[in-house]
Amino acid sequence: MDQVTGAVPIACTLDRGGLEARMTWIADLNTRALKAARRGDLQLELDYAPAALADVRQMMAQEQQCCAFLSFDIAERENMVTLAITAPEGARDAAEQLFASFQEKAGQSAACGCASGCGA
Repeated sequence: MDQVTGAVPIACTLDRGGLEARMTWIADLNTRALKAARRGDLQLELDYAPAALADVRQMMAQEQQCCAFLSFDIAERENMVTLAITAPEGARDAAEQLFASFQEKAGQSAACGCASGCGA
């Protein structure tokens, strides 16, 4: 947090290796359980199979630690777990790339052309 303004910096705190490992983990989760994704202006909603609830909660907790500028909300229903991720207005220019990384599936190529989702 910025000590002067109280604003949370719009930056991930993971190092490159940590980011690559996290994106690989998310891609694996998505391959196993992601059913649908919907993109709004500054929000992404991801629908997962109910059996993935523990993993979705784990992802949310991990992402709250490294990307404190994003807001996360989980809605549990009998047949679906929905994770809503909201970016602040200050992240508008990066929102497309940010949200793309949450929708990757194992084996997909990232924007940089690699399969690891590093985003470089």
